[in-house]
Amino acid sequence: MTDYKNLKLIATSSPHIRAAENTRSIMLDVIIAMMPALVWAIVKFGFKALTLTAVSVIGCLFFEWGYRKIMKKPQSVGDLSAVVTGILLAFVCPVTLPYWTILIGDFFAIVVVKQLFGGIGKNFINPALAGRAALLAGYASFMTTWIDPAQNTAPLFGGAADVVTAATPMAYLKTGDLATLSSQYSVADMFLGNIGGSLGEISALLLIVGGVYLIWRKVISWQTPVAYIATVAVIALVFPKGGADNVQFMLYSIFGGGLMLGAFFMATDYTTSPVTKTGQLIFGIGCGLLTMFIRYFGSYNEGVCYSIMIMNLLVALIDKAVKPSRFGVVKSAEKKEAASK
Repeated sequence: MTDYKNLKLIATSSPHIRAAENTRSIMLDVIIAMMPALVWAIVKFGFKALTLTAVSVIGCLFFEWGYRKIMKKPQSVGDLSAVVTGILLAFVCPVTLPYWTILIGDFFAIVVVKQLFGGIGKNFINPALAGRAALLAGYASFMTTWIDPAQNTAPLFGGAADVVTAATPMAYLKTGDLATLSSQYSVADMFLGNIGGSLGEISALLLIVGGVYLIWRKVISWQTPVAYIATVAVIALVFPKGGADNVQFMLYSIFGGGLMLGAFFMATDYTTSPVTKTGQLIFGIGCGLLTMFIRYFGSYNEGVCYSIMIMNLLVALIDKAVKPSRFGVVKSAEKKEAASK
């Protein structure tokens, strides 16, 4: 016999949609999509890539658990969003970054950017990118020390790594020195990931594989990443720097830096990106324009991090501008015209 007194009922307005997806399942898909890039980072940089990522994930989980415990709020570590933030923050940092430094980035991303604004779904910029920006501002020397993965002999748990520092491809693209860049790294090297750079951004191929998986799983839409990458490609093709070959400069521009990581895994964040397809296209184009503007005219070699955060701040305006009319609702101008008749 049914116990009606203890039956939990939830009253909501229609339409009633039943689906197996929830925050945890979505975040799990994102984690799966990032695994190929993480495995490649371990192959190229050694096990320090794994331990740095693990420390970042543990730090994010601890800070989220600790904040919600202190504030006496329901725990949310089970939704795996903190795990995604931890992996992404590690992905946009050099593998040589000290462990204590990335924990500072974890604290800023989880506590300052995410939890202080209400938790998941309420942050106004991407937490992982904000954490990276904070680390770059406070520890620039650590965040700009790159290694050549071809000569990396880092020990198993990443003590004093015996590595050779090297300029990233983006440093050469900044000056338009495509001759030096092409002599060190081919387009195939850029595409496959035989280059220096942040831990999780070096292999464009594996990031694309992860992005296609997310699109196939319908976790993300194609509009933002395609618009973002296409905008960067068109600008690089039409306006190559230093008299470089148009097509070659374009290929180096889209395969180098954090473009693929940003386009598929950060610009598509639900909370900080537009909800409509049109808005997502506008958002992607804006990210692409700002990325190339920073790369061309800024003092910083890369523009993905700041371009996405700037566009995050414009999401509300984009959503308002492209908000579709509700079915059965007539615009005020049409109402006045109808009334006058």
